[in-house]
Amino acid sequence: MNKNILLVDDDLDILSALKILLVPEGYGVNLCQTPSSALAAIKKTQFDLVLMDLNYSLDTTSGEEGLTLIADIRKLEDDLPIVVMTGWATVEVAVSTMQNGANDFVQKPWDIERLISIINNQLKLASSEKNSQRLTQQNQLLQQRLDSEFKGEIISQSPVMQKALVLIEQVAQSHACILLTGENGTGKSMFARYIHQHSNRKDANQISVNMGAVSETLFESEMFGHVKGAFTDAKSTRIGRFELADGGSLFLDEIANTPYSQQAKLLRVLEDQQFEKVGASKTQSVDVRLICATNANLNQMVAAGEFRKDLLYRINTIAIEIPALRHRKEDIVLLADAFLTQWANKYGRNKLVLDEQAKNALVSYDWPGNIRELNHVLERAQILCQGVFINVNDLGLSVNTTQTDTAKVDVKQGEFTEKQTLDSLADLELTIIDQRLKHFDGNVLKAAKSLGLSRSALYRRLDKI
Repeated sequence: MNKNILLVDDDLDILSALKILLVPEGYGVNLCQTPSSALAAIKKTQFDLVLMDLNYSLDTTSGEEGLTLIADIRKLEDDLPIVVMTGWATVEVAVSTMQNGANDFVQKPWDIERLISIINNQLKLASSEKNSQRLTQQNQLLQQRLDSEFKGEIISQSPVMQKALVLIEQVAQSHACILLTGENGTGKSMFARYIHQHSNRKDANQISVNMGAVSETLFESEMFGHVKGAFTDAKSTRIGRFELADGGSLFLDEIANTPYSQQAKLLRVLEDQQFEKVGASKTQSVDVRLICATNANLNQMVAAGEFRKDLLYRINTIAIEIPALRHRKEDIVLLADAFLTQWANKYGRNKLVLDEQAKNALVSYDWPGNIRELNHVLERAQILCQGVFINVNDLGLSVNTTQTDTAKVDVKQGEFTEKQTLDSLADLELTIIDQRLKHFDGNVLKAAKSLGLSRSALYRRLDKI
């Protein structure tokens, strides 16, 4: 989709020249000759960037009209990139425009390559920031969903889970770094929350970061923060995740996806408990308890040169494997009952009950998506079940992975109903993704590439399934 640029200048010749320059570059352009018409356009249309003059008809040298326009735009669109141009360029004017909210500055007559470069850079920065915010929001929503699944309580009576819980409760009160391992969907994020709630830091923050959603270019700003003016788009000082977690716990999910070039910086903070914001010279001290999680084989990644050995030693003081749901069969019906309570409350309906065949089907199923998949299956059953009791057909599990033979068929023998076909495709997709992740030892980037997806696209697929 073409980027839409608003051009603001009282000189029609300038506007025409800019249009001739920018349209062949693939940009859509809108033209305004006054600050008032520009504000009206911004209220009606979504723009990706504003390229504006600093001086207009009331005063052709001071730039006051332009500075006022910048302030008014910021009231409407706080994140909209603004590039200022003027024929009266001085250091003082440039500084003043940046202080008042402009993102960059170009002098008339402009150098074409420089102008195009500034526009492209501002659009890329804006896009990266939006993607970072979107991924952070998705991560927060996922974290909230996982945290709410058990309301802080671990549901388990299986021996393998009881053994893991004994170790978790034993180390929760310590300050040791903990590495949670296990397959996708086993609830590692929820167990990290459980550890924090049972530690002596429970009254402080637990800050969660999905390392797979932090780009290499934004890593330092995201983790350590930045000061105002540290880079072109740093309009205000930002507090990083380490500082937010000071006195509490920092949970780094998908730790294997930390860019290799940034792992040394992460190691330094963990070893020294000190860091500097981007653009600052002052060193800050921090006290955090680190909890990490991964479904990757970090030892194999170290051998392949994809993960630092010294960082691995630092984060896995105590390693705890969260067992897959197929190894916790004694817990499946208990978990299912808890999920049914959750979804009945959410949808304002009476709680449904699993019949015996449905319970047997749940226990027999292999659960490649683990607890996350179980939760989705019970939500779907809560929505689609027509009676009080949930039967096997309401679960929509793949008949090839259960011991039941009661799959509902259509009029023609052997043809599944449309609902079952869609459910089976979703299960198949989840199974394929899980197999790819296992094949690449949990390396999300490699798994995504093998499926022809980007890493973010793979995360979106997992969230939808």
